[in-house]
Amino acid sequence: MGAMKTPGVYIVEKNAFPNSVVEVATAVPAFIGHTQIADNRNKPLSMKPWRISSMAEYHQYFGYAPFPRFNIAEMTDASAIAAFRVAGKDYVLQMPEGKDSGGYMLYRALRHFFQNGGGPCYIVSVGDYTQDLDLDKFKAGIDELLKEQEPTMVVIPEAVRFKQADCIDLQQSMLAHCGDKMRNRVAILDIWGGDKPRTDPNGDPVAQFRNALGINFLDFASAYYPWLNTTVIGDKDISYENIANPDILQQLLRSDLGLPDTVPDDAPPKTRELAGAISDISKDWTAVTPPLSAEAILANKALLNKTLTSVSSLFNTVLDEVKHQLNLMPPSAAMAGIYTMVDNTRGVWKAPANVSLAGVISPSVSISSVDQEELNVTTQGKSINAIRSFIGEGVLVWGARTLDGNSLDWRYINVRRTMIMLEESCRLAAKALVFEPNVANTWVTIRSMIQNFLTSIWKRGGLAGATPDDAFSVHVGLGETMTPDDILEGILRVTVLVAMVRPAEFIEITFQQQMQKS
Repeated sequence: MGAMKTPGVYIVEKNAFPNSVVEVATAVPAFIGHTQIADNRNKPLSMKPWRISSMAEYHQYFGYAPFPRFNIAEMTDASAIAAFRVAGKDYVLQMPEGKDSGGYMLYRALRHFFQNGGGPCYIVSVGDYTQDLDLDKFKAGIDELLKEQEPTMVVIPEAVRFKQADCIDLQQSMLAHCGDKMRNRVAILDIWGGDKPRTDPNGDPVAQFRNALGINFLDFASAYYPWLNTTVIGDKDISYENIANPDILQQLLRSDLGLPDTVPDDAPPKTRELAGAISDISKDWTAVTPPLSAEAILANKALLNKTLTSVSSLFNTVLDEVKHQLNLMPPSAAMAGIYTMVDNTRGVWKAPANVSLAGVISPSVSISSVDQEELNVTTQGKSINAIRSFIGEGVLVWGARTLDGNSLDWRYINVRRTMIMLEESCRLAAKALVFEPNVANTWVTIRSMIQNFLTSIWKRGGLAGATPDDAFSVHVGLGETMTPDDILEGILRVTVLVAMVRPAEFIEITFQQQMQKS
């Protein structure tokens, strides 16, 4: 207090407790990709991280889903899997490359994220649905996150839509952002071609991923294999309009139903009705006279789709293949939701594994225990977490390792994320003492502040040890963490040691039989 210059009674209030350390948020992913719009009441949100907490807010600021379109083509690649067969010929559905395909994944990824327990997140829109994928824009979107302190995860579902080399380049930028520039967040990576088995004729997708990714900042990322067959897109979300070449669809439907190209006037009414429905597939409803309202056009399209669904098994097969291809999703968005759900229910120190995935029918590739051995442990240390299907249990996340699988310190993703939470919480709390004198009173304050915080984490199961002394220790002071020169230069050095809880991946149970006694 100031000097007492006049007689009187003075009251001095002294704090009984030190400042508290507030636990920072641990599950706030940042998604980067293309959106329909990027607008907040006529203020552009393009290339600007924007926080949302629900799909309703996403619709408000970023619009709705793209309109994907597929080409029906006769199969020429013998190694491909046919979607359907008509008149002895095999056909496949192919999504054209570029902006005309409507194959942008961010909207579907966000729906899957919220299905699996997702909460608040950031969206960085790098373009709309009229623009092609641009690697430089995605990298610029990552750099925009340098201005935000809250995100704790970086997820780019659309990285797998680039060519393989560009996908790896973008993922390396994610690793550098998380492990070099920020060091307070992790990246969840998808494996390019992860929907294919490791015996694929075009090469093992896991081996190609490991060979190309490099070795930098692997402890700040995790990867999951394989991709997932989801239920994000339902029957009501697709129709005949998702076929980009309706003339081929009409031809195949006529062949399947045994209808001629031209139906005579004296044909049965049912035949004429079917022929008319097939002809309406390519009809321009906006050119009808008299003009129809938007509601009437939608009603007519829905009725036509319902008619074709009820009369043609081939049409249902085509739509099922469209739905299957759209529902084949990389797992990063779902895993961001799992991280959020586990953090909210158990804590960031709980391994995000042995948890079932919502909105998932099956993994795209079935993995056995033998198959997973090489995923978990390799000489290069690049551990890939498996997603497996178990009888009677559903689809489970069966791994919680970072890509730095050979590191005893940072092998597990929950250890890395817990350390990030502890470091960020203590760093932000210590900012209140930046301009305090480097004396014993300040040392006692900062030691008490951090000890109280770590004690609460230990009581909740976040640190290992029978007593707080076994779980952590805080060191600060002259001769302990600082030299006299450090104090003169204004350096206050604090050392915190913590015992992390690690997942029990391997449990050995031994049975011993006692021999018979007389």
